[in-house]
Amino acid sequence: MADEFVSVTVVENVMAGEMACSALRADGIECMQRQTNVGAGAMDGLRGGPQEILVRPGDLSRAREILGESS
Repeated sequence: MADEFVSVTVVENVMAGEMACSALRADGIECMQRQTNVGAGAMDGLRGGPQEILVRPGDLSRAREILGESS
C-alpha cells in the first residue's frame, strides 16, 4: 500500500504525524504515516521518532499547501 504513496514531509514524532494527517484528512486527502529509518531502533520496536507523512501522488501539491511545505 505504501508504494502507492509519496512522501510530503517528515515530522518529529507520532503525535505531530497524527496532527498532520488529521489536517490532511479534514481536507479530504488520504494519508498515512510511518516511522523513518532515522528513528528505527530508537524505541526498541515501539512506534516513535521521526514520522514520514505519505499521500497519493495526485494530492501532493495540495498536501504541501495544507502543511505549509515548500516543493
